[in-house]
Amino acid sequence: MLMQELTHELIESWKKIHQERRDELSPNRKTGAEVLEYLKGKYILREENDKAMKELLAFNVMQNDCHRDKIPSGREPDYRMFLLENQGAGGAIYEKQDEIFRGKDIVVGVELESGFFIVEGSSLLWDEIFAFRGLDEEDLDNYYLVAEYLSCREKFSA
Repeated sequence: MLMQELTHELIESWKKIHQERRDELSPNRKTGAEVLEYLKGKYILREENDKAMKELLAFNVMQNDCHRDKIPSGREPDYRMFLLENQGAGGAIYEKQDEIFRGKDIVVGVELESGFFIVEGSSLLWDEIFAFRGLDEEDLDNYYLVAEYLSCREKFSA
């Protein structure tokens, strides 16, 4: 997850990584349903029906061509929101967090058709999900996504 100021140097580093390592990768992007199953298998999730959070998730998907276009033709978006409970494996995430996130609920939103997701409260969980979800052919042409995916994958050996 990008957590630093965007600079020309940072962009150039992403371009270099993309140029040097793009050919190592092949499309492996999972669906949102697969992302959700992964999360359910690893963490304790409590589904939330918070209208404002679902609207935020819907806005991020539907207002961005790069996300909206990943919804298969003829299919409607399917949004799910969860709180990740601070116990068991979920508690381990909290122990690694910066002080700003520690002790707070982690909110996870997944659009089941496109695989788009949001995470509020844990940059590490965002990185873990991104490493698991992977990239599709279109994503592989995006230097930022390739550099970010490789970084996240190295953190989680996905």
